Parts: sequence; structure tokens; C-alpha cells
Amino acid sequence: MSPPPSPSPAARWSSCCWGGVWNLDAEERQRLADVVEAVIDGAAAVFLPDGKAITCSVQTEEKRGVEPPENETEVKGAKDAFVESLRTNTSLLRRRMRSPALRVTEKTVGRRSGTPVDVLWMDGITDRALVAQVEAALDAMDIDALLTTADLEEYLIGPRRTVFPRTVFTERPDRLCRELLNGRVAVLADGIPLGCVLPCCIADFLQAPQDRSWHFLAASCLLVLRYLCAGLTLTLPGFYIAVTGFHFEMIPTQLAQSIIAAKQDVPFATQFEALGLLLAFEILQEAGQRLPKTIGQTVSIIGGLVVGQAAVDAKILSPVVIIVVAAAGITGFTIPNQDPSNALRVWRFLLAAAASVAGLFGLNLALAALVLHLAGIETLGCPYLAPFTAGTAAALRTVVRGPAPEEKLRDTVLPVDNVRKQK
Repeated sequence: MSPPPSPSPAARWSSCCWGGVWNLDAEERQRLADVVEAVIDGAAAVFLPDGKAITCSVQTEEKRGVEPPENETEVKGAKDAFVESLRTNTSLLRRRMRSPALRVTEKTVGRRSGTPVDVLWMDGITDRALVAQVEAALDAMDIDALLTTADLEEYLIGPRRTVFPRTVFTERPDRLCRELLNGRVAVLADGIPLGCVLPCCIADFLQAPQDRSWHFLAASCLLVLRYLCAGLTLTLPGFYIAVTGFHFEMIPTQLAQSIIAAKQDVPFATQFEALGLLLAFEILQEAGQRLPKTIGQTVSIIGGLVVGQAAVDAKILSPVVIIVVAAAGITGFTIPNQDPSNALRVWRFLLAAAASVAGLFGLNLALAALVLHLAGIETLGCPYLAPFTAGTAAALRTVVRGPAPEEKLRDTVLPVDNVRKQK
């Protein structure tokens, strides 16, 4: 009969003295560098006489509790959002996706920060080549500390050559689960209360959380309304400048007489008037965002009502241009995501400047340049204008949502291992 195996140093240490010390995360360390890394990560180290050490996890994590989402609010949806703790975020996903097909790969990014980053995908649905591409991008990240979403986006996709966003950041676990079921890859980083979805197209930024909670007819009408509002916020100031400054004969007679009467005592040209008011609108919006909520609302009211009315009474601005700029700004607020809204604000000013130079010809030329610019953007092999470039049927499914029992295929333009989601 062979003698019983000798206990390990960890077992001998835990059974000595007062009976034992129990820890679920006790590991035997051979190297001093591993001990230092574990202590920095929140562990206690006990050095043994034989030159080895045992580390036990004793970290106390101070974290913010799970709260309702602030930016992606929904009436009929879930009321939980991601927090700064990575393990809490993965638990929120596991609560909804109780399937072994949900795979998680953890990596460490940052020379100094050592930030844990998780890559999530659905086995049997997501293309493994896409997963390997995302993991390779994370392995190649050479950065001191991963602290912001811009670091994550630019290192995963590459340097941004456009103002349009190329990754979707969401604070809702339910939306992230739906994107995983569509064959996307998600990236969660410790300390960032947002989930990153890769790849993406321009249609993803116009979808709101309630599109899947409301009736399909109401959701489809609101989605079409958002596309119309995106077009209006982009082109309305430039179209007004081009028509009133270069092509006045296109305006109906009664409307033209109203515009002439409103601009009769205004000393500035239409181009300067519209561009100046657009710039003032952006300054006012930026000031309202940087101040506390109560003060920011006060600044918006004072700037929008008092200053605007005073400018009209002083004959500095015409009421028509204020209506046009205000309509362009309000329609831009209908976009659910703030990142493409900021991009449209930049291009709205560029289109207005082009219309100020060459009228409708300059506006159409700038719009053509915008379409060419969007057509040249790709995110991990996914065209930015997809599925609008994949045919009429795919574009229609993107703009109009059908009944859920009739959606047999996954809503994706990516190559997936299993395109069918129901019989």
C-alpha cells in the first residue's frame, strides 16, 4: 500500500495554528513578480519558509449599484444598466443569456493599468474569423492605460478619419444581448460602464431601445420619422440659404413676400445670418451641456427666448432664419445616439457653408461628397452604408420592422454560422 501523498504547502499552511484559513482564490506562487501582481490586484501574500508564497484574494470592491439607464431610457423595457465593474456587467448578461453558447474571453490591456477586458460572442452564431480579428486587435494594443471609450474604439478599429462613429456603445444589457444574437462581437472593459459592439453600420445608430418593445407598426413609423429628421437636420439650413440667397424664384409668391417683409430691416445677408445663428446655436448647446443640469436649463431658456427675441426686435436677425435653425436643431435631437448626432452637426455646418458659396449646386456637391465619404468607411469588413447597399429588401427590413413571428432570419449583414433564428 503506497503512502498517502504529502500535502501541498498551501494545505499545510491552511491547517496549522488555529485550524485553517479558507479562501476560494488561494494560489501558490513561484515567482516574486507574480506575487507583486497579485498584491496589486487586491490579494494578501503569505511567504513560506521554503521560498514560496501563497496569495489569497481579499479585495473589497467599492462599486456603484446597478441603476436605470440615463441616455437609453425605455418605458416598457428593463431598468438596469452597465456599471464600472466588469464582473457585474457580465453577470447582467448571464442573467439574460443562460446558454453555454455565450463565450467570454478575458484579456489584460494596458502597461500601467492592467485593465481586464472581456470579449463576448455566441458560439454557433458569430463568425470565428470576426472574433479572432477582435482578439488580435486587443492583443496588439500598446497603451499605458485603457481609461476612455475613445481608446477602445481607436485601437480596435484604427485611427478615426471621420467624424462619424464606427462602434456602437450601449449602456443596456438587453440591447447588447440582442446584438450578440445577430452575430456581433461585444467588448466590455473594467471601469467603463458601456458595452462596445463590433462591427456596426449607420443604421444601428438610428435604432432606439423601444423599437423592439412597441407594436411593429408604431415602431416602424417612428423609425421612418427618425430617418426623415436626420435628413432635415442635415440639409434644412443649407437648403434655406441656397433658395433665399441664389434661387429666390423657387419660393411661392406669398411665402416670398413674407420672407422679404421679415428681412426688410435686417442689415446682414442671408448667408451670414444663417451661418452666424448656426454657430450661436452650437455655442449655446455646448454651454448647456457643460454646466450643471439646473443651470444648463436656465442658460438654454435665456439664450433661446430672451436673446433670440431681443435679436429679432433689434432687427439683427429675421424670424424665418430662427425658425429654420431651431427646426434643424430639434430634428437632430430625435436621433437616439449622441455620436452620429454630433457628426451631423459638423456636416450640417459644412453643407450650409457650401450652399452659401454656390447655392443648390454647392449643396448637391457637398451631399455627393458626404455619400462618397460614407461609402468609403468600413468597420472590420462591414460597409458603413450596409444594408442599404445590399438591395431593396435588406434596406426595407432596416427601415420597417415586421411582426416578430415573421422575422425568421437574423437582422444582420455579417457572415454568421446560423442565419435562421426561428422555424
